[in-house]
Amino acid sequence: MATCLNGGGFLPDNDLKIPVSDKNEGGLTFKEYNSAIDRVQKVYNPLLRNMVIKRLWSSDTVNAGTYVDDETGNRVINMYGGMARHPLMTEDGLSLVLCHEIGHHLGGAPRKTNSNGYWIWAATEGQSDYFATLKCMRKVFAKEDNKKAINLSIVPEKVKSECRRSFKNWQADLCIRTSMAGLVVANVMADTSKLPDTSFETPDNNVTDLTLEFHPNPQCRLDTYLQGSICKVSDFYSTSQTNEVYGTCHELNGYKYGDGNRPVCWYKPQK
Repeated sequence: MATCLNGGGFLPDNDLKIPVSDKNEGGLTFKEYNSAIDRVQKVYNPLLRNMVIKRLWSSDTVNAGTYVDDETGNRVINMYGGMARHPLMTEDGLSLVLCHEIGHHLGGAPRKTNSNGYWIWAATEGQSDYFATLKCMRKVFAKEDNKKAINLSIVPEKVKSECRRSFKNWQADLCIRTSMAGLVVANVMADTSKLPDTSFETPDNNVTDLTLEFHPNPQCRLDTYLQGSICKVSDFYSTSQTNEVYGTCHELNGYKYGDGNRPVCWYKPQK
């Protein structure tokens, strides 16, 4: 039997269960669940070798997760139906969840460490969040009508101003859309963790002494999604598995803090 090298879940462990029979208002239908996964898989099938997405619609688990099967070499991503049926979830939000799981494989440094302190294959939770909006969601939504998509939601003025400070026209619309997807999933995490809703207006002002490997708090994650969205470094430039600076907004690349840099509520900048 193959052993598995685990990248962890999208959310911290929680006891919430949402079965198929649950009739909550909100959440995704089976068709919407598949649509959200399809749009990401179409883009990343050629980019992530041996990616296997398990569509576990019948599962009541409110989470997602990924691992590497060391027997087959497959990079397995579990997309549980309970997560899709959460009342706050949207198609864009679920696409971001999948982008985060892909980020564990492609997001690069900083990565998680083993018991000996050496990096393993999986990017940290914060880095996977950063990759999700910095690279993955941009590729996924690049050819869609993002202006139409954002017209369907109430967008906070801060998101509009931050995105329009970094980008013009369709790129600003794309930035707004990915940021709003971040708000969805940050509030799903807040709900499952029994914490207050997050807001773009109340960033996490904590400063970590050491880069966190585990899940940052929901507000810190929202800050990460926004910074990934507004970073001006193109998704054409990949992140690096060994260098935290490449392909990102970083002080060593000339970007001031707040211009798309990883938030210091989870990240200790490489000097």
